[in-house]
Amino acid sequence: MPVVVSFLSQKGGVGKSTLARALLAVAAHAMKVRLADLDPNQASVVAWERTRAANGAMPHCGVSGYTSIAEAVGDSADVELLVVDTPGGTNAATLEVARRSHLIVQPTGPSADDLVPAILTFHELVKAGIPKERLVVAIARVLNAGEAATVRAYVEDAGYGVLDGAIFEKAAYREAQNRGRAITETKLATLNRQADALIEALLKAIAAEVKRLKPEIRKEGRKAR
Repeated sequence: MPVVVSFLSQKGGVGKSTLARALLAVAAHAMKVRLADLDPNQASVVAWERTRAANGAMPHCGVSGYTSIAEAVGDSADVELLVVDTPGGTNAATLEVARRSHLIVQPTGPSADDLVPAILTFHELVKAGIPKERLVVAIARVLNAGEAATVRAYVEDAGYGVLDGAIFEKAAYREAQNRGRAITETKLATLNRQADALIEALLKAIAAEVKRLKPEIRKEGRKAR
């Protein structure tokens, strides 16, 4: 069974797909990975992968559309890492995604309109039985280091983990994604390094959680067989 890392948020436009694509593009250099697009209405990540393939970008990044997390997990016994990109908003399906995930990443920007719902979403997941250790925030769509520091302090005060690094609002990131690239694959080395720093922090968080949950993951694999 794959390790499942899901990106979710109470609202759209906070960077879920951006970070999911970046994790996929980086991880694909070293392991078998698939990105599950759970938004059949927009299917934006599926469209991104088609653009990537048409432009000959490497490594190849496997993306598939699914209607549920159960379908995505059931179809992914052949991969080591399953990255899940969810639609904006939270509902019963969101809780099911969280329950099947080994790590849940919630991107957020610096405004109260982003931060308050982000923390409330995590509170609701913990109340529903999701271990707090599986919940982490990624700082995204900030304009400067001061905004990033504000987000970090707010989230840590609320009792949740925050990944090192931040994704800043840059036109080059949008341009790269329009060409089927990830934010780690822009034309500017400085921006690539900034994005790489956050993705590397995410990979470390994944590794730490997998180590902690290894007996549970092995048990899931035996059940699947």
